[in-house]
Amino acid sequence: MKIVVLDYFTLNSGDLDDAALKALGDVTFYDRTSIAQIIERAKDAEIILTNKVVLDTAILAQLPKLEFISVLATGTNVVDIKAAQARGIAVSNVPAYSTQSVAQMVFAHILNHTQQLAQHDKAVKDKQWQNCNDFCFQLTPTYSLVGKTLGLIGFGETGKQVAAIATAMQMKLLIHSRTKPASLPENTQWVSLEEVFSQSDIVSLQCPQTSQTEKLVNANTLSLMKQGALLVNCARGGLVNEDDLAQALHHNKLYAGVDVLSTEPPAADNPLLTAPNISITPHIAWATLEARQRLLAVTVENIKAFKAGQVINRVN
Repeated sequence: MKIVVLDYFTLNSGDLDDAALKALGDVTFYDRTSIAQIIERAKDAEIILTNKVVLDTAILAQLPKLEFISVLATGTNVVDIKAAQARGIAVSNVPAYSTQSVAQMVFAHILNHTQQLAQHDKAVKDKQWQNCNDFCFQLTPTYSLVGKTLGLIGFGETGKQVAAIATAMQMKLLIHSRTKPASLPENTQWVSLEEVFSQSDIVSLQCPQTSQTEKLVNANTLSLMKQGALLVNCARGGLVNEDDLAQALHHNKLYAGVDVLSTEPPAADNPLLTAPNISITPHIAWATLEARQRLLAVTVENIKAFKAGQVINRVN
């Protein structure tokens, strides 16, 4: 079968073994594909692999040989699922491949904030330690996580993993999710959305972006947060009203650590790029070597299953 990979670079820039994928058929790899290039590159493809390249109704109508789309991610919003269904095109995804990696990034931002690691590293390299009269110095206070309250908005697999790490660090946990879980871990309390914002020392977003959650973080919810609280977003950029968050950061009310922005790469005038009290990473929480290895391995199994007439990880 002819397989076309439209945007391979972010998954594999050369550090993954993709022999198993290449063995599945006639595979053509493209690091990146613009909208204008999709039809020419994929017109003969029976299978397409895409991460961020959008396959909408108009595009799918021009790909008559296409039988199967394997999305190189968990979210499938880049594919018009209904249009694919109508054309008899199967669509699969890769669920939960990066759960541990995203949870790890949540705590990377939390620990960067509480320990001020980057700031002190820079100070040492700027010779401030060499010129210090004492055996140590602190530019800002650092904080223990023991006894602090972590509020989680969303309690899916990633939320549960973040909760497990927080429990190991002896933190208190407040949870808000679309539906109240039937059971919760010990020392965990399900509360209203307003209580998560108002009672937490740290609020971490772990929910999907939907019409109900878009700009969930806004001037109103930010106003509920404690002075000096930390907001962490390793979920979706659209969950946050970035203008409102920037205002809160400029007024020194809050701190933030984010791995995602509303537009990626960000526009030059994104207000968070020039705001104080924020750490920003370039949407890499999902991208540990191990997570990408799992993503590739499950994609291979998705394709094998499709070729064998089996159904795994199908979203339509």
